[in-house]
Formats: sequence, structure tokens, C-alpha cells
Amino acid sequence: MEWRIVVTRSVPEPALDLLREVGEVHVCEQERPLRTSELHEAVRGAHAIVTMVHDRIDGAVADAAGSRLQVVANVAVGYDNVDVDALAQRGVTVTNTPGVLVDATADLTLGLLLMLTRRLGEGERLLRSETPWSWHMSFMLGTGLQGKTLGIVGLGRIGQAVAHRARAFGMEIAYTGRSRADPDVAAALGARYLPLEQLLDEADAVSLHCPLTEATRHLVDEKVLERMKPSAVLINTSRGPVVDEQALARALGRRSIAGAALDVFEHEPKVEPDLLDLDNVVVVPHLGSATTETRTAMAVLAARNVVGMLDGTGPSTPVSA
Repeated sequence: MEWRIVVTRSVPEPALDLLREVGEVHVCEQERPLRTSELHEAVRGAHAIVTMVHDRIDGAVADAAGSRLQVVANVAVGYDNVDVDALAQRGVTVTNTPGVLVDATADLTLGLLLMLTRRLGEGERLLRSETPWSWHMSFMLGTGLQGKTLGIVGLGRIGQAVAHRARAFGMEIAYTGRSRADPDVAAALGARYLPLEQLLDEADAVSLHCPLTEATRHLVDEKVLERMKPSAVLINTSRGPVVDEQALARALGRRSIAGAALDVFEHEPKVEPDLLDLDNVVVVPHLGSATTETRTAMAVLAARNVVGMLDGTGPSTPVSA
């Protein structure tokens, strides 16, 4: 049987080469998220679908594909864009790509933290605008990281990698989450577990590394922002809807917190307009995994998951319903 494999957007060639070894590969040509009708049309007759984080994959998509559909391979760690239960009811396996983007996302998180605390974005904008300036002792002062407390929300693989890097900058580590980390892991990172409220009271920087679920949607809201120190900053490289962007814009505007850096957005690719008018905000366009090595590894892992399903050896990283 010739397997039909649909890829909803272009991915690195090494992944496509793997897929072509087992079936007919159709790559959607649009360099934008597919509209619902386009997605339904594209997946008809597919045995496997390779999807991106912006694709909403639900029971209707599976029904459009038809009874031959066996696997949906999401090229992302998070899979909040996929209705796993609906697909499981139809006998479709969902996979994701954990592990391969840990370092890239952790690196970006520390980069965003430095951009905030050392005012790097402000400094570049100053020069690009050709605003007159001169060096003096109080010019564009930021804050150092040494001795400051980094509060990590979600000490999973990426949270741990961020903690490891932050320790190299001399930061103290506190964390919170649904459960406590393995004691050996926490000890190696010097990480203290704190309830969220206490973490907000103590942290000089709060970094979000939790999945998007109904429990974490708008986890960072008006109350959380009011609880943070006025001198603290917020970094989000997890999922946009974890933060209420309108509440964040209000808090930043009245300086309830010192700053925020966002790689992901609540209504991506749209950004809350009020955030863009503020100097104490750093925004980048979902670059957490954006290295050649990482994006290739993500796509290749997704392809291997597809191959494993179609050849009967099984996927490497299935998602549990």
C-alpha cells in the first residue's frame, strides 16, 4: 500500500526524505496557517498528518481525513492545538517532539532575561532612531542577575535547563508547579519548591515553562501581576494564553512590574497593541526553537514518529490520551 502523508507546512528536507522513503508526501504550499476548509481538503485520504503548532487538529479534521488516518505528528512539544481525546476515539495516535528543543528554548529564555535586565532592546532602538546620546555614569542603567532569584513555573526539561543556565549567572532558583521535582534534580539545581504565591513574593524574575491547559490558561492574570515585586520581570516562552496580555499591558503601563519579555502571544501572530507602545517590553516572534539544528531535529523526530506508525514498529514519542 502507498501511504499518503500530508505535511501542513514546509519542513526541513531531512524530515521529508524520511517520509518519502515510506510513502507519497504532500506538502501544503501556503506559507501561512491553513484555513479550516483548506486543512480539511488537504488531509483527505491521509494515513498520516504532520502538523504545526498553529494547526487546530480536532475530530472534524480526523473525519475529513477519513478512516485510513493513523497518526498525527505534531512538530512541537506542546500539543494544546490537538484534541487528543477526539483523535483517540477515532483510533488515531498523536505524537509530539519533546527533548530536542530544550537547549534552544532555554538559551532564548536567558537571552530575553538579559534583554530586559540590561535594557538591550531599548539601547538598540535608541541608536537606530539616531537619538543623540553620550555615555555617563547613570546612562541606561539596568540590573545585574547575580544574587537575584529566578522563579520558574514548571520545572520540566526546559525549566531545568533554564535553571542550570541561570545558576551560571549567579542566580538563586525557586520553582513551582503541579508537583515537586525529583529531589536529586532539585538538589543539583539548588532549586527550592515554593507555592505560587510565595514564589511571586520572592522572585526577581518569573519565567513560565508550563504547558497550556485549562488550568494554566490566564495563569498570569491581574492578581498574579499585582502579587509580583514592582522590580520583578516576567518571561514567557511557553504558550501565549498562559498570560492575560491585556492585564499584562495594564500592569506594565502603571509599572506594577518592571518589565516583560514574550516569545509567544495570546492571539498569535497578533500582539496586544498596548504592549507594543511600552519601552519595558521585549517581544520576539516565537523564536524559542528557531535554530537550524533544533527545527531540523523537531521535524525529523516527527517524521520518525510517522514512519514508526506506518511500518508497525511504533512511534518514539506518543502522547497519552
